Amino acid sequence: MSQKRTVILNLPEGSESRTGKRFPLELPIVIRNQDSSQREQALTTDVSASGVYIQANSRMHVGTTIEFEIALPAEVVGTESDVSIRCKGRVVRMEENEEPNASGTAAKNNGVGCVIDQYEFVRKDKDKDKNKAKT
Repeated sequence: MSQKRTVILNLPEGSESRTGKRFPLELPIVIRNQDSSQREQALTTDVSASGVYIQANSRMHVGTTIEFEIALPAEVVGTESDVSIRCKGRVVRMEENEEPNASGTAAKNNGVGCVIDQYEFVRKDKDKDKNKAKT
């Protein structure tokens, strides 16, 4: 039996948490909780200018400050090298889902809604990556 629990940050009456167009994009993302140095690999399910919804293994508390980096492949953004977006934000929604996936584990079943407070674009140089791999 599937169990799902949702926790949402309470907003002032009449306010709307979604402020921009959301794009259904599955992109690799690395998350780091401000309270620990541990990093987690996850996937986005949708992205907007003001927030992101993530499928992750871990449970995150609403209100927690997190840092994350979203990888944009060069062929997707039309550049010669990959681009990353480094973000700082807050967890505003947490959906715990204990339903197992096809392999029988609960991998990446928790939904995490995050507001983006700060971001910067970082271009990854393919030539530098190739040189690092050679040494």
